[in-house]
Amino acid sequence: MPTLRGKTVINLFYENSTRTRTSFELAGKRTSADVINISVASSGVTKGETLYDTCKTLEAMHPDVIVMRHASSGAPHFVARHVRCSVINAGDGMHEHPTQALLDAFTIKQALGTLEGLTVAIVGDVLHSRVARSNALLLKHFGCTVRFVGPDTLVPPELAGYGVELHHNVEEGVRDADVVMVLRVQTERLKGALLASLGEYSRTFGINRRRLALAKPNALVMHPGPMNRGVEIEPDVADGASSRVLEQVEAGVAIRMALLYLLLASRARRERAGRHGARPGGGWRCRGAGRHPWQARGPLGAPGQRDAHAPARPRGVGGGWRQGGGAVRAGARLRRRGAGHGAGGL
Repeated sequence: MPTLRGKTVINLFYENSTRTRTSFELAGKRTSADVINISVASSGVTKGETLYDTCKTLEAMHPDVIVMRHASSGAPHFVARHVRCSVINAGDGMHEHPTQALLDAFTIKQALGTLEGLTVAIVGDVLHSRVARSNALLLKHFGCTVRFVGPDTLVPPELAGYGVELHHNVEEGVRDADVVMVLRVQTERLKGALLASLGEYSRTFGINRRRLALAKPNALVMHPGPMNRGVEIEPDVADGASSRVLEQVEAGVAIRMALLYLLLASRARRERAGRHGARPGGGWRCRGAGRHPWQARGPLGAPGQRDAHAPARPRGVGGGWRQGGGAVRAGARLRRRGAGHGAGGL
């Protein structure tokens, strides 16, 4: 579909990825955007280039979206503060993975028809999981009860701050759950003696048919990938009738297509509005040029609120600021931009 023809999407991945990067690439190409994949291993990063310089270099080429994965928490938000294009967080350290949570919620809704009132047990290495954090934040908004399940070294007490239940017994954690979301043990992030061994973890917390039987009869089995069969999940569970792992992958393309469209199509609408007098960046703008700087030449933060960067109106000039009839007037007619605010880091 030609919805994003002429738009440029850059995939900037500082970590290895199969599902996320490929789905973003397919999402861009299926909406006719130009997609550029940057391999960090062969980029200027290997020569000492900083993240700031990398993002400013890419910005100079005028992309529309940068899709970014980074090992450091907060990196996409740092980039979003320094570039004008949209930035999508494709996973940052142990912080968040927003698009994974969106596709997980979509998969659950498609399979069970609702999210309201469901119990979702997230089992595994929650401590290092950005997927667990994003899902906890999102699913609670839809009325789900979220459980974090795992050994106390990987599900520490401070995670209760996400408003979830903590369980250190896997049988109790998955009992009567509507969804069992399994996480892999992130051995690359383990520091110190957090686990005795992977074999011990598999025996005490791995999801097998016996443990899955404790959940509700129609419970879904999910996994964000990559999957370590025989460690956190048994093959017959991963490939069983309850598994929705491949449906998650399929949903990832559709969700990311929708996200790119929402970002870039809304930006195009703002740009068109800007050519007709509205401010592309958001807020309010004077319909016509006034003779004085206080006649609302610049943007306003909100109705009835003067731009902090504009000089104050001298006394005795005009009739002051007022709000009436749903519009703000300050010596010139103001019109509100119709589109939403610009996209930052998602």
